Amino acid sequence: MLLLGLPFGEARPERDLGVALALLLLLWAIEALFHRLFPASFQEVESLHKALGKALKPLGKGPLLLLALLSGLGEEVFFRGFLQSLLVDRFGGYGVLLQALLFALLHPAPLRAWAYPLYTGVAGLLFGLAYLLTGSLLPGILAHTLHNARGFYEATRDEEAV
Repeated sequence: MLLLGLPFGEARPERDLGVALALLLLLWAIEALFHRLFPASFQEVESLHKALGKALKPLGKGPLLLLALLSGLGEEVFFRGFLQSLLVDRFGGYGVLLQALLFALLHPAPLRAWAYPLYTGVAGLLFGLAYLLTGSLLPGILAHTLHNARGFYEATRDEEAV
């Protein structure tokens, strides 16, 4: 982003932590809502996550935390920092919607788990709005990393309990 002259955003710790916490809580609430509205689809997603957890379990907790950090950081820098910045410059506020759509399309799932890309699109919209409103990627990076870390933890923990 720095090489392309795109803004990483001004860090304001109090605001960024508050927005990150709000994002994380919203993601969990929307995930719970989707579980309730689309139970069969999200049961399929959980089954896929358990299979992923089984495959990733041999890596151990440290590499999974690093993977959560790298995926949260990488996706926020690419989708919000780079792509959204370009799209908003070109299409105004519709750029936020376009990056969320692309974010969802690049999180595919089998047809039986059709609600997962819908959920990731909503998540991408929330991350995009947070970046648009704060001008900082840090809230999204923190919330995205924690969300992914929780997902990896739950996927591997569920496998351990079996």
